[in-house]
Formats: sequence, C-alpha cells, structure tokens
Amino acid sequence: MDLDVFVTAHRAEWDRLDQLLRRGRRLTGAEADELVALYQRTATHLSLIQSTAPDPALTTRLTQLVARARATVTGARRATWRDAARFLTAGFPAAVYRSRRWWIPTAILSTLLAAVIGWWIGAHPEIQSAIAAPDELRRMTRPGGEYETYYSSHPAASFAAQVWTNNAQAAAMCLVLGAFLCLPVVWILFVNVLNLGVGIGLMSSAGRLDIFLGLILPHGLLELTAVFVAAGTGLRLGWTLIDPGPYSRRTAMAQQGRAALGMAIGLALVLFVSGLIEGFVTPSGLPTWARIAVGVAAEAAFLCYVYILGGRAVREGETGDVEAADRSAELPVAA
Repeated sequence: MDLDVFVTAHRAEWDRLDQLLRRGRRLTGAEADELVALYQRTATHLSLIQSTAPDPALTTRLTQLVARARATVTGARRATWRDAARFLTAGFPAAVYRSRRWWIPTAILSTLLAAVIGWWIGAHPEIQSAIAAPDELRRMTRPGGEYETYYSSHPAASFAAQVWTNNAQAAAMCLVLGAFLCLPVVWILFVNVLNLGVGIGLMSSAGRLDIFLGLILPHGLLELTAVFVAAGTGLRLGWTLIDPGPYSRRTAMAQQGRAALGMAIGLALVLFVSGLIEGFVTPSGLPTWARIAVGVAAEAAFLCYVYILGGRAVREGETGDVEAADRSAELPVAA
C-alpha cells in the first residue's frame, strides 16, 4: 500500500471526524449519523495502516481520533451490580481456571520445595544453629512458644486485618511484577516457601510438627492457594512478554494485564476469607481436627468454585477479560 496516496485519499474524512468531535453534543441527527460512519471508516483505516504500512506518527493520530470517536459514540458506561455479579460468577473463576496450567505446577513445586527445606533443616542440627541460637530456637518451638502464640498475640479482628493486608500485598506484587520477566515473582514465592520450610524444619526437630501443621493448615490451605494462583498468573504475564503468541506484544500484554488486575481483586476477597480463618479459627479453642476441617472445607469450596463455575464460563467463551464493549478492538497482525 502506498501510504502517501492513502493519506491523501482519506485525510478529508479524518479532518471532518475531528471537526465533528470538537463540536461535542451540538450535532444534528444527520451529523451524528455522519460521525458514526466516519468513526467506523477511520477504525478500518487504522487497522489497515497498522497491519500493512505502520507509520508511528499517523498511527498515533488515528488511534487518538478513533478513541475519542468511540468514547463519543458509545458514551461512558457506569459499573453496575450486574458487572459485579458477572465478575464473581464468571470473570474471576474463569481467569483462575484458564491460568491453572501455571499455578498448579507452581503449587506442586513450591510445596515439594518447602518439604525438602523442612527435611533438610530438621535433619541437620548445624543448619538449625545457623538460623538462631539454641535458647531462641527453644523459645520458638516449645509448648506455648512463639510459633503457637503468634496466632493469638493480637485481638482476632485486628490480626485478621493485618494478615489480610500483608497477604493481599504479596499477591498483588506477584501479579504486577510478573511483567518484569518473572524474576520478582520467583523471589517472592521463594521467600514464602522458605519461611514455611523453616517452620516445618524447626518444629519437626522439636517433635512438634503435628502442632505446627494444626496451626498452619486451617488457614494455610486457602492462603497458599491464593498465593500460588497469584504467582502462577504473574509468571504467565511475564512469559506473555517473552512469547505473545498470535497477537502483538502490546495486545497480548493488555489482555493478560486486564485479567491479572481482575484477579488481584478476586484474590483479595479469597485472602480476606483466609484472614478471617487465621484470625478467628486458627487460635480458637476448637479441636485440631475441627480447625483443619474448616480449612479443608474452605479450600474445597474455592476449588469447586474455580472448576465448576470457572470451567463452565470458559467453555461459554469467557476469558476473564473485561467485556468486549469495554475494550479496544483487536487489530489484525501481519503474518
């Protein structure tokens, strides 16, 4: 395509569209119809230019023109309760379901690594002595020690709020920092796994691993699942930067980024539930089996939510992205 000839042929249409947009709401019925027609033609022109003869300056101008026209034609849409219901019943579970090939291996490998670290620390006293002095280790692992009193050291409500805030921040960092080629996500995940492995190793060396698991499992099942989902999604986002697939890198990153943003909101809700369990159930006087049963029930409910609602939504075409009317049209990519 000869770009100069194309611009000469259509410049008057673009100028006319810009003129109509500047007039805002002061349009007659015929002018409004003309604006819609010019918007559609200009969007087609932009698609042709980007796919066959990309020119940065012209592409920028037409992109801005199409965006302004789209906003004028479609108008601003306010979020409604229908949007919230769609997000909770379709968008969020579908996004988690579609990311399962990333977060399930992440969960398995992280759990195995935590177990290996725990065994290594528990079987080697010299490693334990490098972590802390013997008296300090005894204070942490003895009955009524720091590992046990940690969950009841603050009022339940404030402790739950603090835990939720910390975990939500960690999950959000995994989602956001995934764009930096996955490396920050790997580090955040390793720190969490290392802390878990140290607890397993120290408590097992003191012969009190059952107590530790009884304190961790009620809230930890759901909490760690949320962290693994966030980490897996962050890794997927980082890999999209490396391999965007059939889309342009910008389009692919926009799709995955919007889905990741929605998942950050959804995972904050999941972590809120785990925070409530950690604040009110873990330090409660319930028998260990009852506390673990609460954690297992919460984990099972979340997995059913993802696989039943999310799987069904994905089969119906849901991607976890915003609705088509609220996102820019995808332009073809040159072969």
